[in-house]
Amino acid sequence: MDPEETLNEIGMYLEKLGKDYPQETGAFMSFLRRTIQEKALDTKTKELIALALGIAAGCEWCIVLHTKNALEAGAKPEELVEAGYVAVLMAGGPALMHLIPLMKAIEEFKK
Repeated sequence: MDPEETLNEIGMYLEKLGKDYPQETGAFMSFLRRTIQEKALDTKTKELIALALGIAAGCEWCIVLHTKNALEAGAKPEELVEAGYVAVLMAGGPALMHLIPLMKAIEEFKK
């Protein structure tokens, strides 16, 4: 997956879902915005958690999105990789393979 194409795909399908299923999609997006807001944890930490969970779950779209968001929130590439290895610790070999889209996304969004 190309990280930029993946972001475009996410946006396109969320827009379509928002039109076709406005209540469900709107409720989720509202929940997402409220959850990611800084409270006891800062946004960077929350994005690193979301990234690790995306890796553990094997969601390449989540990996790309939360890599970009974590970098924008001030995370360093090394922090992203460490979060990835926490996912590997908890989820094993399949999570290790999902460090590949993480590394691709880091390379793309560092530019």
